[in-house]
Amino acid sequence: MAVKKVQTTLEEGHRRRMRRRDIESYAFLLPNLLLFILCSIYPVLWTLKYVFYQYGGIGTAAPKWVGLENLARVFRNEVYWKSVANTFVYGFGKVLIIIPLAFFLALLLNKQTKFNGVAQSVIFLPTIMSSAVMGLVFYLLFNAYNGEINQYLMGLGIIKTPINWLGKDHAMQTLIITAIWGGVGNYMVYFIAGLQQVAKDVQESAKIDGAGPIKTLWFVTIPMMGPILKIILMLAITSAFNDITNVMVLTEGGPNNATMVMSLYAYQYFFPVSASSSVIPQYGYGAAVSVVSAAIAGVITVIYLRLSRKLDEIY
Repeated sequence: MAVKKVQTTLEEGHRRRMRRRDIESYAFLLPNLLLFILCSIYPVLWTLKYVFYQYGGIGTAAPKWVGLENLARVFRNEVYWKSVANTFVYGFGKVLIIIPLAFFLALLLNKQTKFNGVAQSVIFLPTIMSSAVMGLVFYLLFNAYNGEINQYLMGLGIIKTPINWLGKDHAMQTLIITAIWGGVGNYMVYFIAGLQQVAKDVQESAKIDGAGPIKTLWFVTIPMMGPILKIILMLAITSAFNDITNVMVLTEGGPNNATMVMSLYAYQYFFPVSASSSVIPQYGYGAAVSVVSAAIAGVITVIYLRLSRKLDEIY
């Protein structure tokens, strides 16, 4: 009986300690949980709610139930679907250039030398620069009348008249160039980290078997980087689809919606893009645009994850 009583006491003590530990754990998690609910869950629920309302924001008329009218308006709106097409052009144009370029720079600067360290820092520096500042710098560089790019090209005799880099014909290419300059250093660092994880003995074995640098890179190095390559591509695609600052600063979606992207199209119905903007805040319609855009981005993400499954099977 005494032994059983001692055992019961020990079990009760153990349960009390476990309850205390659980309470402490939940207490540590509670601030993060509250922030997650406040900053993530609540905005999503708020957006989903106002999809079905006509609402102009604080200080306007009370929200009015309109059912599926906002969603129907999204699907009828040609400007929105033009912004979807522009988003795909911008996103895939950026990814198709920035990923190979970042990988090439990583190969060049992979070795740990003083020169490579300086070069890595210089290339990575634009990544930590404010997107708004970066957009303003490129606006000054590509200005059609007194921009440095036109002045330089005319000085070399390559062009005779200034090119309107932010006009309808060249605005999208200018945006892609700006995005590449601002992001290539980030992906370069990811690739360098991946290259340093590749087993050196496998590369040496390939060289002993007679594989040259190109074959070693193609058949050994790149396949062994499959998992990290999958992550890098995922980050590049999602960031390209959510990029808004460069477009807002450089072109504001113009001219004539030639560079309007999904994120900026939705944003302008919540906040004015500029003082001259003629778009009236329409929270209900903006919420509907956001939901449809999120669904499109989700479909692209699912397709990519399915297509990239083989990258996880490299090993």
